Amino acid sequence: MLNPHFIVHKSTHTDLQQTVVLTDASNQTPQVLADKIVEDAENICKLLSKNPNSSVEALLNKASMEVSPSLVFEALKKLSNAGALALSFFRWAEKQKGFQYSTESYHALIESLGKIKQFNVIWNLVTDMKQKGFLNKETFALISRRYARARKVKEAVDAFMKMEKFGLKIESSDVNRLLDTLCKSRQVERAQLVFDKMNKRGFVADIKSYTILLEGWGQEKNLSRLMEVYNEMKDEGFEPDVVTYGILINAHCKSRRYDDAIELFHEMEAKNCKPSPHIYCTLINGLGAEKRLSEALEFFELSKASGFVPEAPTYNAVVGAYCWSERMDDVQRTIDEMRKGGVGPSARTYDIILHHLIRAGKTKIAYSVFQKMSCEGCEPSVSTYEIIVRMFCNEDRVDMAIKVWDQMKAKGILPVMHMFSTLINSLCHESKLDEACMYFQEMLDVGIRPPAQLFSNLKQNLLDEGKKDTVVVFERKLDKLRQAPLVN
Repeated sequence: MLNPHFIVHKSTHTDLQQTVVLTDASNQTPQVLADKIVEDAENICKLLSKNPNSSVEALLNKASMEVSPSLVFEALKKLSNAGALALSFFRWAEKQKGFQYSTESYHALIESLGKIKQFNVIWNLVTDMKQKGFLNKETFALISRRYARARKVKEAVDAFMKMEKFGLKIESSDVNRLLDTLCKSRQVERAQLVFDKMNKRGFVADIKSYTILLEGWGQEKNLSRLMEVYNEMKDEGFEPDVVTYGILINAHCKSRRYDDAIELFHEMEAKNCKPSPHIYCTLINGLGAEKRLSEALEFFELSKASGFVPEAPTYNAVVGAYCWSERMDDVQRTIDEMRKGGVGPSARTYDIILHHLIRAGKTKIAYSVFQKMSCEGCEPSVSTYEIIVRMFCNEDRVDMAIKVWDQMKAKGILPVMHMFSTLINSLCHESKLDEACMYFQEMLDVGIRPPAQLFSNLKQNLLDEGKKDTVVVFERKLDKLRQAPLVN
């Protein structure tokens, strides 16, 4: 028997038959072990993404890895954009020694399956969770959110209401969560109807209920409905707090009513309601986008004078403001300041810079900045890769887009639906149909349902080239994906 102070680590880097490496767990700090779990999860992701047509079970059995609850959860998070692979990995993992079910792992799996609209499979998982005692209210919130994002609004509300059938009592905080889900999915009208209906059922609205609706109408740039809810809130005896003012200011900035936003800022100050860093950030963003740079910087200085140490979002807003005014030297100075303060820059900071460089037609500089990110200690996110892939596709440089794509996959980062669409459409545009079909097949392999317009474009290109047989094959696979997509 192995010494209990040792753990077995079997690498999934390259050679699937590598020698077992024994690591003395007693000498490992929690951070080292956590980093190891992240590394192993990344390796699993790389292994599966490079071999999407292979048997997941066969691949993982050859890798001979030690399964732990932490590894399963981390791997499922990494496989978030590949629901079919995530489910296959989960089914393999639950047969392994060391596996333990957990609410967190179930939720990570539901999240990935929700992205590819596998709701029948999800409800089977809910039944499993109920039987094993892992079901909670967050499960239903997660499912409602996925339905809402798929524009299945009725199903989102129905999923929420199913809580009671599973023995969970619906409380005011749960209603607020549903309202938030609907509003964030741009279903504000339906959220308002739910709010009104629940009020009739005895739901007691609080200030959070109103601020959720305020934020929803603000995102829709519907200031008249926003003010209706605001007045109703005050009629019910709720005075606006810093969160409410933040939402009102953001709504007016989104509607380009910057002077009104500034007036609201002064109103809250007059009421001794201290502005939050988020409010300063909102005003810096808004005024910066309007190229009112000096005013944006005044609010940055005001935030520091109020005792707030600048955080990453505030610095990112300043970076954006300088970008809008094409003050790139000041952008670099701000990034240096961020480094000195230990708050970045992050991938989000670079995304802002890349967006502005590309908007200004400075694509060579954008690619150079992208290439230097990792060297400067900031790894690109999937969003960053998407920006660069789209940039090259728009320039008819699909060869470079594929190069960046491969670089992303080599790091274990999986593409999202929009990236597949961008690349496949560009390959069709350049009459590289064999490659377009290859990526379309990969999209299907990971369980992503392609947008109707994407398949319509690919189909027409294939028919124009006389490749009707390929169209028939893809149509059958799509039908299978829609009707009996995954075996649970």
